[in-house]
Amino acid sequence: MGHKEWLAEVNFLGLVNHPNLVKLVGYCAEDDERGMQRLLVYEYMPNKSLEECLFYSFQPILSWSSRLHVALGSARGLAYLHEEMDFQIIFRDLKASNILLDNDFNPKLSDFGLARQGPAANDNHVTTVCVQVVGTVGYAAPEYIQTGHLTSKSDVWSFGILLLELLTGRRAVDRNRPKCEQRLLAWVKPLIGDSKRFYQIVDTRLEGQYPLKAAQKMAFLASQCFQRNPRSRPKMSDVVEMLKHIVVLSDFGSPCYSMTLRSSEQKAEVLPRLLTSKDRIQSLRKRISSMSRENGRIVLRALSRPKMAQTW
Repeated sequence: MGHKEWLAEVNFLGLVNHPNLVKLVGYCAEDDERGMQRLLVYEYMPNKSLEECLFYSFQPILSWSSRLHVALGSARGLAYLHEEMDFQIIFRDLKASNILLDNDFNPKLSDFGLARQGPAANDNHVTTVCVQVVGTVGYAAPEYIQTGHLTSKSDVWSFGILLLELLTGRRAVDRNRPKCEQRLLAWVKPLIGDSKRFYQIVDTRLEGQYPLKAAQKMAFLASQCFQRNPRSRPKMSDVVEMLKHIVVLSDFGSPCYSMTLRSSEQKAEVLPRLLTSKDRIQSLRKRISSMSRENGRIVLRALSRPKMAQTW
């Protein structure tokens, strides 16, 4: 972190106060023979970052309710920065590694080094073309990359990508995957509106323990956030309300696993996923015993509804 980013972090965190923004405990800067040494001290976040919890194999799998909780809290933090202060702050670097999780998995936005104050009352955007366009590949909004024009809707785009990561369990950009799947947005887009293939995008590690309708609504909300035209994207306060609806749907809605297998090809693709480990064989037997036939189609039904923690 350079001195400019360090100063921005100190200045912004000294002004904000919200449950979903990390607290700055202390800071110092000292000039010695090694040059300027800078230090920032945050509040302790025992569950580290969303990146580690979502993508690292040694971590327990984040449940559907936990993912929704992280999404809603992060959205509230952004809504506060965009709409609830005397002046607007554009975060500019929203990504999984910049969302820290406390002991109860409450999300807190961190790393304000790239944050910028929003446009003045008479301006539509902040122009950054005089300096290098910054951000993270896969998260940055296309209009910001192309023109350097920065608005709060640039953050909304990034939040849409974050929703896709929570839904799929995949990184925004992953060079270790097949070429056609390396960019998450390009891979997901054709599948979001396809009811027959939608199940392919949901994180298989959830093992079907999610409400299908809620997952579809989450994907739709993500697609609204990465509309090509920035003006077509929702405000973060609207995103918060939509996520609240998805939470209610998850708590009281459809069974956790009600996917209809419409073809032998889908059956051949889904069932091996359930058999990838010996630990799941017993669970599979129970599911098979609960199968019923409706109109000639096999329907997998959950034996019980998921336990969705009320976390707000």
